[in-house]
Formats: sequence, C-alpha cells, structure tokens
Amino acid sequence: MKTPRKILAAVAAVALAAALLLWWLPARWALPLLQPSLHGLRLQQVGGTLWDGRAGRVLSTDGHDLGRLQWQLSHRILLGRAELRVDFAGPQFAFSGQVRKLPAGRMEWSGLQARAELSALADPRLRLPLGQPRGELVLRADHALLQGGWPLRMRAELQWRQAAMRTKGGDVALGGLHGQVTAQGGVIHAQWQDDGQGPLRTSGALQLSPLGWRLQGELQPRQGDSALRRWLATLGQPDAGGTIHLERSGGLAAASIMGKAAR
Repeated sequence: MKTPRKILAAVAAVALAAALLLWWLPARWALPLLQPSLHGLRLQQVGGTLWDGRAGRVLSTDGHDLGRLQWQLSHRILLGRAELRVDFAGPQFAFSGQVRKLPAGRMEWSGLQARAELSALADPRLRLPLGQPRGELVLRADHALLQGGWPLRMRAELQWRQAAMRTKGGDVALGGLHGQVTAQGGVIHAQWQDDGQGPLRTSGALQLSPLGWRLQGELQPRQGDSALRRWLATLGQPDAGGTIHLERSGGLAAASIMGKAAR
C-alpha cells in the first residue's frame, strides 16, 4: 500500500511543480513556442512572464526596429478563454487594446487605439493613380468584432492628421480630416469631412463590403494652391461653384451597398 501512495504523492508533487512553473513561466522561456505565430517578427530584450511580459525591441523580417511591446495574457486561457491585452509603441506604428478569441474564428476587440504614419505603409512598387497618402492616421474604437480580419460590427472615430498626397509633381497638402466608421453585418460605412481650417473643403461617404464598394464626395479648394488644383483636376470637372462631385463604385454588389445605406 505504501508504494502506490508514494507514487501518487510524487505525481502530485510533479503536477504542483508544473502548475507553479506554468503560472510563473518566464517569457523568454516561452519565446521559442511563440515565435512561429509572430509571422517573421522577432522579439528581443524579452522580460517578465508569459502572462505579463514585455519586449524592448520588436524587429521586422528585414531587421528594422519597429518598437516595444507589452502584453498581459489572462490565465483564463487555461480554461479555454483566450483574452489578451497588448500595448505596442513605435515611431511609425502604435496600437493598444484588449482582444478576446471567440468561436468560429471571430475576434472581439475593445478599447482599441491605433496610430500609423502612412509613409511607412506605402509600397514604393505600388503606383496609385492619385499618389501615395501621407500624414498620420489615428483610429479609436470602443468595440470591434472581426472575422478573418474583416469587421462584422464596429464603431470607430478616425482622424487623418496633416493629410497629403505624394504625386510625381510633389506633395499636395489636404489639411486635417476626421470621420466616423461603422460596420454592421459585414458592410462598412465611413463618413468624413475636413476640420474647416485646411486648404481643402471636403465631405463624403464610403460604403464597402467584400463584394463591392461605393464612394461619394465633394471637394473644393479654399485657397489658390496650384498643386492642389492640379490634383483635383484629375478627379473631375468642378461645377459652377468650383466643387468637384465624386461618385465611384466597383465590385459586384456596389448598387446593393448603396441601397442598404439609403434605407
């Protein structure tokens, strides 16, 4: 009888030691397990634990230092509920928020804040007809439900600070823009307008789904900026008051998207 008791005691001790090790597992020990899910990013200067950790440097696939990362992983993951708080700060990108993994491949974000320098997102190999966007993009969303990276439900505030377009003829300043973005049933609705102080007076709306998109907008220069006027001329002819009316659409469901927006 003593031998089985000794075995049970040894198993219990090992299980307790494993539980304690897992509870206080250093983040650097867990890094080899996490690396395959980082899609080529590399973490350096790693500290803390698996549950409350940090990385002093996050390196891109080509070795550029993107910034620093902090995270808090809920112990509820041991019960099958994956909840993670992330805070990333870098000179060109920054974001923070809490994410929860849901069934059917869905992700729920709360308290999401993101900032990006658009120049860092530009691909020099991609030649856009209107130029490359420049400036700082800031997004704040209290709640967002995504599936496969696409928002199913969302309500967010968006700012485009020091907005500009880089063209072959130089940069075209647009001023400051702000707007709201909502998503319902997988259809994204965005509305924007200028801040009333920049060189461009503009307002408009965008409807977007995986099957199509529709864009409507009005643009009018406030000043005699020749570069801005040349850029606007590529969008269309102004009316008698000097306003350009944009209306573009594409995809299979563009008309359906606009019909839903109008109801």
